[in-house]
Amino acid sequence: MKKVLSFLLTTYVSVPVILYLFPWILSHAIFSHLLRFPYFVDLRRPQDVLNHTCNFYLSIEEGVSVGVWHTLPVSQWDAAAGRNVDWYREALGDGSPVIIYLHGNVGTRAISHRVALVKILSAAGYHVLSVDYRGFGDSTGDPSEAGLTSDALYLYHWAKTQSRGSLVCLWGHSLGSGVATNAAVKIQEQGPAVDAVILEAPYTRIGEVVANHPLAKIYMILPGFESLLWNILERINISFANDKNLKTLSSPLLILHAEDDNVVPFHMGQKLYQIALGAQRESNADARVHMVAYEADLGLSHSHIYLGPNVSDVVQNFLQKLR
Repeated sequence: MKKVLSFLLTTYVSVPVILYLFPWILSHAIFSHLLRFPYFVDLRRPQDVLNHTCNFYLSIEEGVSVGVWHTLPVSQWDAAAGRNVDWYREALGDGSPVIIYLHGNVGTRAISHRVALVKILSAAGYHVLSVDYRGFGDSTGDPSEAGLTSDALYLYHWAKTQSRGSLVCLWGHSLGSGVATNAAVKIQEQGPAVDAVILEAPYTRIGEVVANHPLAKIYMILPGFESLLWNILERINISFANDKNLKTLSSPLLILHAEDDNVVPFHMGQKLYQIALGAQRESNADARVHMVAYEADLGLSHSHIYLGPNVSDVVQNFLQKLR
C-alpha cells in the first residue's frame, strides 16, 4: 500500500516539473491539433458531409498551406451543380454576407457540430468559409497563437477582395474566439475595422480556461502551481487575451454563450460583454454590442449552441442592421 501511495504521490508531484521542463506539452494540449477527428473523412471531398461546398487551399506563407471549405448561401444552391472552384470564388461576389468560421481546438472542419452550424448559416443566406488553421486537419505548418492569427488575417483579406465589398464577419468558437479578436484588432490597426465579429462560447483569456480545467484544479493546492501555468504560457507565447482585445475593438459584436457551458464558464462571456460595452461607450461610439444567453435547461453546453432556438434569426437580426 505504501508503495502505491508513494508512486501516486511521485506521479502527482512530477507533472508540474515535466510541464516546466517541456512547456510545449501545454501548447499541444491547448491546440490539440493532432486529434484530427473525424479520422475517416476526406477533407478534399466536403460533399461527403456537406452539400454545396468546395474545398481549396490558401498559401499563407512559405511552408504553410491551409485548407478551407466554401459553403454557398441558399440562393446559390441550384446554380452550384457541377461547378468548379473558380466558379465558387466568383460566387463570393454575389452580394451575400460572408462568414469566416474559426473553430475551436481538437479536430477538423469536418466535425459534426461544426458542419451542423455551417448548414444553418448556409440556409440562412450566408457564404461560409470554414478554415483549418496551420497544423490542423490537412493544413501544413505548426500551430502557434501568432500563426493562427496570421491564417485568419490572410483569409479575411482574401475574402474581402473576392467578395467585392460584401460584409465579411469573423465568427470564432471557443479557441477560435481568441483567433477572431486577435485578427480583428490587427485589422483595425491597419485600416477599416472588421465588418462584424461573432464570438461563440468565448473566454476572457486562455490561461483562465486552462486553470479552470478539472486536471489543473487537482494541482491548484500546490503552492505556486497557478503562477507556473501563467509562466509557461508566457514562455510559449500563448495568451489569446479576449478581454484585452475587446477594450479596443470597435467592430459590431455579438456574443453567444450557454449558461451550462462546461468548458468555458458562462461568466467569462458575461465579463467580455461588459468589457466591450463599456469600451465602446467610452469611445463615444454607438455601442453595437449584443449578447444572447442560452438557458441551462436547453442543454447546449459548449459546442451545441447551433441547436438553440432561433439561432439563425439571432444572427440575421444582428447582421442585417449592418448592411
